[in-house]
Amino acid sequence: MRSAKLSTLFILYIFTVSTLASASDLKVGYYHSSCPNAESIVRKAVSKAVSRNPGLGAGIIRMHFHDCFVRGCDASILLDPTPGNPTEKEHPANNPSLRGYEVIDEAKIDLESICPETVSCSDIIAFAARDSAFKLGGIRYSVPSGRRDGRVSIKDEPTANLPPSTFNAGELEENFAKKGLSLDEMVTLSGAHSIGRSHCSSFSDRLYSFNSTHPQDPTMDPKLAQQLMKRCPRPSTTDPIAPLDIDTPNRLDNKYYLNLKNKRGVLTSDQTLWNSPSTARMARSNAIHGANWAHKFADAMVKMGSIEVMTGIQGEIRKNCRVVN
Repeated sequence: MRSAKLSTLFILYIFTVSTLASASDLKVGYYHSSCPNAESIVRKAVSKAVSRNPGLGAGIIRMHFHDCFVRGCDASILLDPTPGNPTEKEHPANNPSLRGYEVIDEAKIDLESICPETVSCSDIIAFAARDSAFKLGGIRYSVPSGRRDGRVSIKDEPTANLPPSTFNAGELEENFAKKGLSLDEMVTLSGAHSIGRSHCSSFSDRLYSFNSTHPQDPTMDPKLAQQLMKRCPRPSTTDPIAPLDIDTPNRLDNKYYLNLKNKRGVLTSDQTLWNSPSTARMARSNAIHGANWAHKFADAMVKMGSIEVMTGIQGEIRKNCRVVN
């Protein structure tokens, strides 16, 4: 009996250690020998796509975030639904707003032609997000790789994992902490909202009938509110989109924090960072020190890219990022 208990404890120990060690198994230059051109192939696909449509870069960075916060960075966001199995792609947080799938597909097809079954889809997303950050903001960083792809994607899981646009600073802190990210890293990564866009339904409550005292959210600049109201008429059957940074929507920089200073944060979850005591100092610092914010953003992207990764013999290397092998 004692021997059986020891064996069970040993198995649990090995499982725990292997799980904890997964993130540390990632390394820069992982494909140096097995597929030397892997990162340059992804970079080429991203550069071509983002030059044509800068919004795809914002979409890819968001895709990386949405992937890593649900089941870890395992490319579950890429799996297409099948009969009886709706996937994350169909969740309202991703459909129809998430963009950039075709860029990942193009890179994967090119990689499979020269390095079959070698480069994971989850690594391609991480590379593509890094390359998008450079293309749109000149932000450089190295991506540790060696991730493996998951085989499961469940439509409803984003609900419990992705922070909605209505969250306040405390709720955002708790959400990011569950993924091992600090309060400062949450504030730093939120700077990705200096690019990209949002559906009007995500912030229309700030424009119309905010409360009985204020028809509009008093923490929003009235001029911005008027601009957004032109794009977003009172809620109807349509749900138009608006840039998260109306002034420089295609530039990844610390202008996002200057917008917050001027009450020009579009989402509640953005403006709360400037107005909340726990995050105001960090937001102010990022508004003043752009180069330091860019450095912190790079570090936070690397850390986010290690959330609950699978390595070694875990998962698989998909041949097609949209389906399991």
